[in-house]
Amino acid sequence: MKLNSTVLLTLILLVLMLGAGSVSAFWGFTLGSAALKGVTAPDARPTSKFASSKSAKEQHTRFALLKEDEILKIVKSRIEGKTKAAKSKKKDDDDEETNSSKLKKQEKPLQMVEQEKPQEGFPINTESEGISLSVQSARFSGGALLLKVQMQNKGKDSVRFLYSFLDVSDDKGRTLSASTEGLPSELPANGPSFSGTVSIPTASLDNVKRISLALTDYPAQKLRLEVSNIPVER
Repeated sequence: MKLNSTVLLTLILLVLMLGAGSVSAFWGFTLGSAALKGVTAPDARPTSKFASSKSAKEQHTRFALLKEDEILKIVKSRIEGKTKAAKSKKKDDDDEETNSSKLKKQEKPLQMVEQEKPQEGFPINTESEGISLSVQSARFSGGALLLKVQMQNKGKDSVRFLYSFLDVSDDKGRTLSASTEGLPSELPANGPSFSGTVSIPTASLDNVKRISLALTDYPAQKLRLEVSNIPVER
């Protein structure tokens, strides 16, 4: 009787162990299936590997970073390019300015020759106590009559002039306003010839055919230089 009880208990324990093992196996399989849901096996095809490798290489090449030396070379070449372009532009501007200056220098002598060409009826000269006054030409330019004048002192003493005392009058005896440029305030004794310009506004020369100049020294007023009948031609 005691032996039968032991056998029965053993069988019960064995059945319980088998049942517990089955339940554990089923529960483990269920959890494993849920964990591996959505996971696929890797593609072992050669073409897929090649495409994947090529795509990885392209991506790596696309985002490759430049080396520091290459960056410095690129920056240096761009700076040198801009510098060369600036120098080239400056050189072109300098060449253009040089050519313009040469043309002006070439034109200037021609203009001087034209101005120094003798004018009919000139020069008109006067002299007093070794001081000479000569009107070389009379031409209209820029709204004024320009009289080119030369003065020289051949005497032994220097002579001073104040050109605000220059008297300019027309053939009707009317006083005309005038300004001087380039004439010295003092003529040295036995000195060279000095050139200047007497400018008379054109508006004051209506119906005027001839004008006269008169100048005295300052402050002594011992001499008088007078040039009359200077022709005015338009």
